[in-house]
Amino acid sequence: MAREHVRGYIQDLLEEELTEFLGRGRYERRGGGSRGYRNGHGKPRRLTMQCGTITVRRPRARDLDERFESRLLPFFVRRTREVDGLLPQLYLHGLAEGDFDLALRGLLGEKAPISASTVARLKEKWHGEFDKWSRQDLSGLEVVYLWVDGIYVKAGLEKEKAAVLVALAALSDGTKRVVALKSGHRESTESWGELLRDLKRRGMNSPRLVVGDGNLGIWKALRDVFPESDEQRCWNHKKTNVLDKLPKKAQAEAKPLLNDIRDAETAEDALARRGEFQDWCRSRGYDSAARCIADDWERMVAFYRYPKEHWKHLRTTNPVESPFSSVRLRTDAARRYKKVENATALIWKVLCVAEKRFRRLDAPHLLGVVFVGAKFKNGELAKDAREEEAA
Repeated sequence: MAREHVRGYIQDLLEEELTEFLGRGRYERRGGGSRGYRNGHGKPRRLTMQCGTITVRRPRARDLDERFESRLLPFFVRRTREVDGLLPQLYLHGLAEGDFDLALRGLLGEKAPISASTVARLKEKWHGEFDKWSRQDLSGLEVVYLWVDGIYVKAGLEKEKAAVLVALAALSDGTKRVVALKSGHRESTESWGELLRDLKRRGMNSPRLVVGDGNLGIWKALRDVFPESDEQRCWNHKKTNVLDKLPKKAQAEAKPLLNDIRDAETAEDALARRGEFQDWCRSRGYDSAARCIADDWERMVAFYRYPKEHWKHLRTTNPVESPFSSVRLRTDAARRYKKVENATALIWKVLCVAEKRFRRLDAPHLLGVVFVGAKFKNGELAKDAREEEAA
C-alpha cells in the first residue's frame, strides 16, 4: 500500500513536469507562449527506490522545439541514488555478487533491476576511482604520524599470496586518512620503497613518526626515502614474537610482565622492567625470549619522545590493522581473485568506507605542536620547547 501511494505521487510529479514544460495544463488550449502537445505515455518503467520497486509511465510530448527530458526520471535511470549507494555498501560488507537478487528481493520488490552484472559494473567503476585517487596531490596535507602494514591476498592466477601495502596518516587536525595502497611482492624493501617514493612524489611531507611491525623491509626503505622520520615498532607484534619463544605453560605468566614494560611511565622505567623480565626468563632457561625483548629496543621506545596523550595510538599498528577486519570479511567472502590488482581496488574501496568512521586522535591540539618539530621527553613537552611556545 505504501509503495502504491509513492507510485501515485511520483506519477503525479512526472505529469506536473510536462505541464510546466508545455506551459499549460492537460485540457487547456495552446496559447501563443506554449509549445507542443501531449502524446500519451511511454512504456511502463520500473524504478527501484528505498521503499521498494514501483512502475511508472513517462508522459510524452510531440511537435516540440526541444526534447523534453524529465529531471525526476532521466532516460535509462532505473534506481534512485540512495539505492545505488546501498549496493556498494552491501557488497563491501560481505554480500557476494550472486546473492544480491535474493537479499534485496524482499526490500525492493520481486522485479528490482539488481544483478551480479550490476555489481561487476560497480567494481569497474571503482578501478577508475582508485587510479584517480592513487595520483592525487598530497602536498596540502600536514602528516604527523604514519602507520604502515600489509595484508596478504590470494589471487587465482598468482603462485602465492601477494602483499597489499597500506599507509594511514594522522594529520595535524587529528583526523586519520588512508594515503597509499599498493600491491607488492611480500613486504620487501623494494615494495615499501616504491610506496614511500610515490608518497614523496605526490608531495607528502616527511612524517614525524612511522609505526610498523618488525618487518625489516619498511625500515630499510624508510631510511632511504624519509631518513629524518622516527621509527616505532608495534608492541603487539613484539609481544607475539617474545611469547613464541616461550613454552605455552609460561606464556600466561609472561603476558602481564610484557604489558608492564609497554605501559611504563618513562623510557627509563621501561628499560628497568625489561631487565626484570630478562632475569625472569634466564632464571627459567628462556634465553631466546630474553634476547628477543631486547632486540631493536630503540624502535620499541620511540613513542616516549611524543605526547603522552598519543601513546596509545603510537605503541601499536592497531589504527591501520583495525580497518583490515572489514577487508578480511570482504576478501573472505570473495574467496579468490584472478588478479591482485582486482583485490587492491576492492580493498581500497572497503577502506574508504571504513575511513568515514575513523576516530580522531586524542588531544588533537598537540598534533600541530608535534608537526612544527616540538621536542617531548617521556610524553611531556621539553622545557626549551615550552619557553619557545610561550614566547
